[in-house]
Amino acid sequence: MSGSVHEQHDQLATAEEKLRSLEKLEDTKTAGHWNWFTIRTILTSGAGFFTDSYDVFIINLVTPMLGYVYYAQNGNKIPADIEGVIKGMASVGTFIGQLLFGFMGDIFGRKIYGFELLIIIIGTINCATSASAVRGVSAIGFLGLWRLILGIGIGGDYPMSATITSEWSSAGKRGMMMALIFSMQGIGNLAAAIVTLILLAIFKNAIMDDVMALDYVWRLCIGLGAVPAVGTVYLRFTMPESPRYALNVERDVEAAAAAKGQEVSTELAQQYTKVEGKRDHWAEFRAYFGQWKHLRVLLGTALSWFLLDVAFYGLGLNNTYVLGAIGYASKSTPFDTLWANTVGQIIITCLGSVPGYYLTVIFVERMGRRKIQIMGFTMTTILFTILAAAYYQLRDRAMPAFITIFTLAQLFMNFGANATTFIIPGEVFPCKVRASAHGISAASGKAGAILAAFAFNKLVETNDTYPGEHAFLPETLGIFAAIMFLGLIVTVLWVPESKGKDLDEFEEDYIPQQDPPANPETISVSESMQQHNIYK
Repeated sequence: MSGSVHEQHDQLATAEEKLRSLEKLEDTKTAGHWNWFTIRTILTSGAGFFTDSYDVFIINLVTPMLGYVYYAQNGNKIPADIEGVIKGMASVGTFIGQLLFGFMGDIFGRKIYGFELLIIIIGTINCATSASAVRGVSAIGFLGLWRLILGIGIGGDYPMSATITSEWSSAGKRGMMMALIFSMQGIGNLAAAIVTLILLAIFKNAIMDDVMALDYVWRLCIGLGAVPAVGTVYLRFTMPESPRYALNVERDVEAAAAAKGQEVSTELAQQYTKVEGKRDHWAEFRAYFGQWKHLRVLLGTALSWFLLDVAFYGLGLNNTYVLGAIGYASKSTPFDTLWANTVGQIIITCLGSVPGYYLTVIFVERMGRRKIQIMGFTMTTILFTILAAAYYQLRDRAMPAFITIFTLAQLFMNFGANATTFIIPGEVFPCKVRASAHGISAASGKAGAILAAFAFNKLVETNDTYPGEHAFLPETLGIFAAIMFLGLIVTVLWVPESKGKDLDEFEEDYIPQQDPPANPETISVSESMQQHNIYK
């Protein structure tokens, strides 16, 4: 008996020592301030999204280089079917990773955080060092394979980073933290273009002398994406288990109380031990989403993300046309063409994408997630309708107005549904299915992106006026307007507001507290456990 008491005491001491440095999640004195753990969470999760975006975006800048290196016989351009596979493999991998890590995050706990970054590092390095076999598979073939592996890691980052950040944030700044982490996608886009520009400048003379020097440039462009991932992988693996997961799913009172900075006596530890035995996550998942009131919320988050990404990625296909309109068309030499393309991408990113992300960071706690998403879908519906209805007049007589409307569409996608579809699924589901639901919602979005990449690519390529170009079509823009309107309807009907709500309010067994105590710091651990319905 004595040995058992000592063993429990040692376990408790270990849990408290491991988590002693963490702040209380809802401490009223620190809720409005940035402590070290808040900063660490942002750096750890944000670096992942920076890397994700860099790795996804860099292929658009690298693909023209691959054309010069490997397809001189094809006019220095990668055949459309091969280019589609190279770009599409990462999206397929991302779809797999979002579902895989979403369910794994709920089954095994948030402690698996870090494995997705390890996959990203391995995938990135192997993409950068892709080489051909003596006979058979080419370097491009291996690049496609490793882009698939890379995509699995990138996909895993969505549900894991969203869940971790959500569960380690207080209600008053949770949306802002999640928006800040997601905004690193815009910075990753920008960084990919800047790195490419720097490497092109370094290798300028070599490229001028021999275009095959681009073989070094594209490998360095891709390989440098592993640097921020390597720099933060240790921080991910040393993140402690989420106290919300420990309490609400594992029923580990000691770890949860220690993570919240509460005192736990040895006697209490003996009285309330964690529930042993294997959980059946699939049964819990089916039971929860078997209820229409919960299933409709999942349909709301998944469908709104799907509809947003169809237009978001479909719009990206048309960037080259806009670049041509503002003077960044094909140049006379390979170097000048690649340089102009990269500078043009920086301009587009700075005009629409990055400002949109940070407007969400600023306003998400003031306006609320649902209101921003409704606003974003409404504005993009209007803007796409204008572009579709007045397409030829704007293109031929008012190109500045055309570019302005295009930029505003980018802005209101990022200051709108592109950010909130990431934030909301990380908040509105109970802890036991949060990562799974976020993974399903994110995978729905990626399905929309894959549809856009293939279906709309085919649609615009059938245009006879601009053969071989991703040219705008009024009909395509009209379809985008209708899709945005559907996203608005789904949001209004099925997406709830989570602004200012504690995550406990989304637990199935949540009971609203009628008379909160005057001093929250005087709550005993026993009372705290009762509030969380730990007694069964």
